[in-house]
Amino acid sequence: MGDPLTGRGSSPDVTGMETSLIAAPHTAFGPDGGLDLDPVAAQAELMLAGGVRGAFVCGTTGEGMSLTADERMRVARRWRDVAPAGFEVIVHVTAQCLDASKALAAHAASIGADAMAVTAPCFYRPRTPDELADWCAAVAAAAPELPLLYYHIPGHTGVYLPMLAFLERAADTLPTLAGVKFTHEDMMDYGRCVSRFGGRYRLLWGLDGLLLSALALGAHGAIGGTYGYAGRLFSRIVEQFEAGNLDGARADQATAMEMIAALADCGGHVPAGKAVLKMMGVDCGCVRAPLVPLTEERYCRLRAELGRIGFFDVCLP
Repeated sequence: MGDPLTGRGSSPDVTGMETSLIAAPHTAFGPDGGLDLDPVAAQAELMLAGGVRGAFVCGTTGEGMSLTADERMRVARRWRDVAPAGFEVIVHVTAQCLDASKALAAHAASIGADAMAVTAPCFYRPRTPDELADWCAAVAAAAPELPLLYYHIPGHTGVYLPMLAFLERAADTLPTLAGVKFTHEDMMDYGRCVSRFGGRYRLLWGLDGLLLSALALGAHGAIGGTYGYAGRLFSRIVEQFEAGNLDGARADQATAMEMIAALADCGGHVPAGKAVLKMMGVDCGCVRAPLVPLTEERYCRLRAELGRIGFFDVCLP
């Protein structure tokens, strides 16, 4: 039997696991646009204070696809270095080139990452569950002892294959598969995956605004970009749901949805998320093109809206 948190050493036994929240942290850049690793420790402290149990490094929130391979490796190593015992580090390793993906996977294994995450390539795309499983297996071969999560985010990859069909195909052919990060609105597909494979794989929900709905379908974990600064709010949703306090869980989920709507209205999830971190005392700098930073007007409007909905009352340590 492998480690029940990471799945290392075997297919993970996820039955009976407590619900875990994992944050997808922002990547910090300095005034010159170069990588800045100094804020990572403060980001980790904020996540821990919010009840978050891990980091999903260099994903969408972390602007992983806007980093060079060397930068991605440096970010991954820094997170592994600062992570305390029991704090999971999952490294996103996908590149458009298979050899580059394999190099990132091998590096993740070499630094002691707990797992790696792989998306479908988004230019030449897998067309069937078989092709998708074969792509994942090719990347996994570079780190055969490292558990693999498939990162299902069709809004970015353009690969809208049903995850139930992927899991049925991969279950017997991808031995290091540990689960799926499910970042898609198809809750019927997600619910069927949980029903069929929830005892075998970690089916981690990836849309923060619908966390409560996923919990109702049986989710036992989630990965989200807003958990890096709103962990306290989402931890309360989980705690109240598990205690049977649905009215309280719904009220907190409503606050979370208002927060996410404000992020979208004021500049988008990644730029606005960095602005929120700055408001909370963790400055991760700017974003990389083609993303654009918030104007002063949008920054002030976002801060006012977050104050109106009580975000800081809940989320500031």
